Amino acid sequence: MKIVTVIGARPQFIKASVVSKAIQETDGLAEVLVHTGQHFDANMSDVFFDQLAIPRPDYQLNISSGSHGDMTGRMLIEIEKVLLQEKPDWVLVYGDTNSTLAGALAAAKLHIPVAHVEAGLRSFNMQMPEEINRILTDQISSVLFCPTDSAVANLEREGFADKLIQVLQVGDVMQDSAELFAPRAIMPVGFSVVDGFILTTLHRAENTDNPQRLAAIVAALNHLHAHLAPVVLPLHPRTRKVIAEQGLTLNVHLIEPVGYLEMLWLLQHTGLVLTDSGGVQKEAFFMGKACVTMRDQTEWVELVEAEANELVGADTDKIIEAATRNLGRAVKDESGLYGGGKAAKRIARILQSVN
Repeated sequence: MKIVTVIGARPQFIKASVVSKAIQETDGLAEVLVHTGQHFDANMSDVFFDQLAIPRPDYQLNISSGSHGDMTGRMLIEIEKVLLQEKPDWVLVYGDTNSTLAGALAAAKLHIPVAHVEAGLRSFNMQMPEEINRILTDQISSVLFCPTDSAVANLEREGFADKLIQVLQVGDVMQDSAELFAPRAIMPVGFSVVDGFILTTLHRAENTDNPQRLAAIVAALNHLHAHLAPVVLPLHPRTRKVIAEQGLTLNVHLIEPVGYLEMLWLLQHTGLVLTDSGGVQKEAFFMGKACVTMRDQTEWVELVEAEANELVGADTDKIIEAATRNLGRAVKDESGLYGGGKAAKRIARILQSVN
């Protein structure tokens, strides 16, 4: 059985590292890897293939810039060409990026069944392009691999129980990755900040494209860095550009984007994770660290319910207060929220068995 896997962004590289390995180890499965190029910077792309031993892409589409519509449209055109040539039995997509939607849509138009890893997540915020991508991808998939019970419940509320679509709770492949690679974590080159720092990521369009929200977050980070603990921020190239365009000044410890193994090291040594990322919320949990999320909603509601994560939006005072209260607080996975690190093997076995 031939599977075409479409990836293009950092979180997808991490997920594919374990799922592609499981596919390789499963009899009767062969994978063709397509990299759209959505993350094209070497620090955002190549380093992940090198560190995580992901097979080099069979197709590199080099589609990285432009508006959401422009990028998704160009991906759709090029992925369709690949599918017409390869004639796969399945197309496998991950998460909620433009690459996800383009891969799923190209396959559905050609009547190739789609398997969606990380299906059923909902932030209930239609202003987020990710929310649109994940909803549409779920609607045109044949198998939905859900990471949590809440994701399954979301799909049931949307009527998927009455559709000819398999909805399967398999666990979260991000936990597989974290457990596999945590022992190999490495300190970023030249890193000199002592343990107990505040590890921060900032890249969501809802924050970076809103001048008021961005200014409020920058003010909070500057205050925390000056008065609570060093703030370490691996800065996404796009975010760096927007901050400069807005005339804002970040007085924190800025570093270049890091690979996954370096990110795991930072997570292991931080005193708190402060983020607007989806994946980093879970990575913090896997490393036993409290998380404060600078968004109004999260797809990972179970982390909020377990008091491992706190939502504060882009309110300067709330960010400072929550960071101060949570710095140094450890969290534990008391109930095995994400499947215990066996999701990738479950996915490969299911793909092996479906017709």
